[in-house]
Amino acid sequence: MKAPSALFIYSLLSFLRTSTTLDTITPSQFIRDGETLVSADGSFELGFFSPGSSKSRYVGIWFGVSNDTVVWVANRETPLENLDGLFKVTNKGILVLLDSTNTTIWSSNTSRTAGNNINNPTARLLDSGNLVVKDGNTESPLWQSFDYPSDTLLPEMKIGWDLVSGLDRNLTSWKGTEDPAQSEISEGLDRGGLPQLVDKEGDNIKVRPGSWNGLYFTGMPWLRLNPLFKYEFVMNEKEIYYDYKIPNKSIFVRYVLNPSGIGQGFKWMDHTKSWEPVTTSQSDECANYAHCGAYASCNINKSPVCACLKGFIPKSPIDWNLADWSGGCVRGTPLGCNDGDGFLNYKGVKLPDTSSSWFDRNMSLKECEELCLKNCSCRAYSNLDIRNGGSGCLLWFADLVDLVVLQMDGQDLYIRVAASVLDHIGKNRHFGQKYQVIIIVCSAILLMVMLVLGLVFYVRRMKLRKEGLDIRCQNDYNNEDWKEDMELPIFDLITISNATNNFASSNKLGEGGFGSVYKGTLLGGQEIAVKRLSKNSRQGFNEFKNEVILIAKLQHRNLVKLLGCCIQENEKLLIYEYLHNKSLDSFIFDQTKSRLLDWRMRHNIINGIARGLLYLHEDSRLRIIHRDLKASNILLDNNMTPKISDFGLAKMFGGDQTEADTSRIVGTYGYMPPEYAGYGQVSVKTDVFSFGVLLLEIVCGKKNKEFYNSSQCLNLLGHAWRLWIEDRPTELIDEFLILGDSCILSEVLRCIHVGLLCVQQRPKDRPNMSSMVLMLSSENKLPNPREPGYYTEKALVGKDHSSRKLENPSSSTNEITFTMLEAR
Repeated sequence: MKAPSALFIYSLLSFLRTSTTLDTITPSQFIRDGETLVSADGSFELGFFSPGSSKSRYVGIWFGVSNDTVVWVANRETPLENLDGLFKVTNKGILVLLDSTNTTIWSSNTSRTAGNNINNPTARLLDSGNLVVKDGNTESPLWQSFDYPSDTLLPEMKIGWDLVSGLDRNLTSWKGTEDPAQSEISEGLDRGGLPQLVDKEGDNIKVRPGSWNGLYFTGMPWLRLNPLFKYEFVMNEKEIYYDYKIPNKSIFVRYVLNPSGIGQGFKWMDHTKSWEPVTTSQSDECANYAHCGAYASCNINKSPVCACLKGFIPKSPIDWNLADWSGGCVRGTPLGCNDGDGFLNYKGVKLPDTSSSWFDRNMSLKECEELCLKNCSCRAYSNLDIRNGGSGCLLWFADLVDLVVLQMDGQDLYIRVAASVLDHIGKNRHFGQKYQVIIIVCSAILLMVMLVLGLVFYVRRMKLRKEGLDIRCQNDYNNEDWKEDMELPIFDLITISNATNNFASSNKLGEGGFGSVYKGTLLGGQEIAVKRLSKNSRQGFNEFKNEVILIAKLQHRNLVKLLGCCIQENEKLLIYEYLHNKSLDSFIFDQTKSRLLDWRMRHNIINGIARGLLYLHEDSRLRIIHRDLKASNILLDNNMTPKISDFGLAKMFGGDQTEADTSRIVGTYGYMPPEYAGYGQVSVKTDVFSFGVLLLEIVCGKKNKEFYNSSQCLNLLGHAWRLWIEDRPTELIDEFLILGDSCILSEVLRCIHVGLLCVQQRPKDRPNMSSMVLMLSSENKLPNPREPGYYTEKALVGKDHSSRKLENPSSSTNEITFTMLEAR
């Protein structure tokens, strides 16, 4: 009988090795590319992988139910370039990754695994996803992957400090969806003062969830409301860390810090075979660290969002009035130190930065106050722990920075002010109590008078309207009440006229159905954009007022900033920040300028627009449907950051309302979904459809409405759909992107996939914006898209109801917004 071949023997040994060492390897065993370790219950696997379309090979750990969801990577910075890698544990208990030349690419060699008295070391993948190296002599691990997290936090994995060994465990995001190398974005515990959770970019704090108050991090009160997770914070002489546990071990969850710096929690949905987001870090502008500077509070429900604390004034009034709040506030009245200072109580806040704080677990709140008063450097105090009515003492000895008024829960903070400030507030309170009865009586009389006058005014107004007169604008402009409602600077007409050179044609930036936009320069040198509503516009004062109030209360980095307004002498003007790069359509639809937009910039623009829409739909106080999202309504600042503009057609929903019917159709051909253009059904999915069209235009570089495939009568949506079902989606991509160095093909194809999901015929098939942001920033598997709406030119033109009740249809060739206004 012939001797068995070497290949057969190697295959047999390999089979025996992988089948008898399911979750563990010893120094005599190893893992080659194509082989895996599997935890005892099958929850996790370890092996070699390549992220996305990358050819580089890494050793990582992933979920058994989702093998494309990697939770830990060994050789993040040193990938293998071929399939010849070998992963093993040495006799000294050190994990190593070797290449084909037996060169060490990566190792776990640390002071904890460098001992000489190691006996029978093993490496085992636990059911928790933790890869543990143990010595046969002891139960304590020599090394474990949980001590060196990547971008994912799993249940029972610690983030924080081991004070004995000096080990600092923190999350660091991947550089990109196909590059697991460490980026500059990290999340961990800052040990200065009272330890607090911070998200950093390099050495700079970007977001500060805050310190632990016994139940949650002070900036994240919603943590305790999620029954899936049980959070824990430990601080003793040996370690400082936080982690979370899952009471139901059958549920798979993970927390990920993605490359854009957003932290999200996910739960595996077995019936859909996909990850569902369950928590997302706060993304409004108040989440930005020190957004309002020192001694100021940030309240996303106010406009402007920043306000000086009582007893404080803006450090730079000019900058403050121009919405530059970074300089913060200073005391209006100096402290008297031991001469009668006191404290003002701020309720429901995220506590300020604790990096310069002092704390004591055993002191009462009264003792805390007394201690703060005795120290002239003490700025504020609070309870350390809010459980059981509060306990412990927390003192601040530096400027109070990053104080946020929360939408739910929050803590009490006692801020030190001079005695005169307290006296002033006390006198006002005493006045209110003393004259409360008189005010109520006078108010009742005044109300009766106002009702009578209102009736007279109404009758008079109806008479004037019948006679063709309209004096509302001037009367309303002189009414101070509406100015207070605006919470926004009111410009006079002479100032704006001088700034725009009397609305000279040379200053005109553009024109639409609403009127014209002009560039202007104020006396101080600030450049502005002035939206001048046409005098023939059907938009009345009330609608204009609603629009201004709406925009003024929207605060997000991806929404254009409204600086003020003007109503005078029949003029209705909106004053915006001026953005030098103008609108997106001037880039992507221009043969020359489109070359300036590489894929990295286009991808950032897509993500920025998505985040802006997410804020409008879900994160602002009211649900806002834009209804006119298109390339010309996306403005670009100096850094090419996209900002959604033109809210003249926006519809405001209250509470949990998500859809409505309207008899007045407004919008732009090519961006309107069929259910809205045909039947007036408006919902958040209206904007999702428009976003999908815009996304495909950004990738393709061509307009949906002007694109035409003569052989098949297809518009851009139909062309994209045809290429998709024929497995030729790369033909849709702008040729300048294909030639560019920054093009990541997997990202571009994912964007095309997402765009087609957005423009599906049925609204219920389209994802919402929270799912959209997740789809764009993750590598989770996407559902297959269905047929889009209006994917042929014949369908678009032939359906009469698609243009029903649209004004001035002849102007559609210039992509002017069709406007039929309705009160919101």
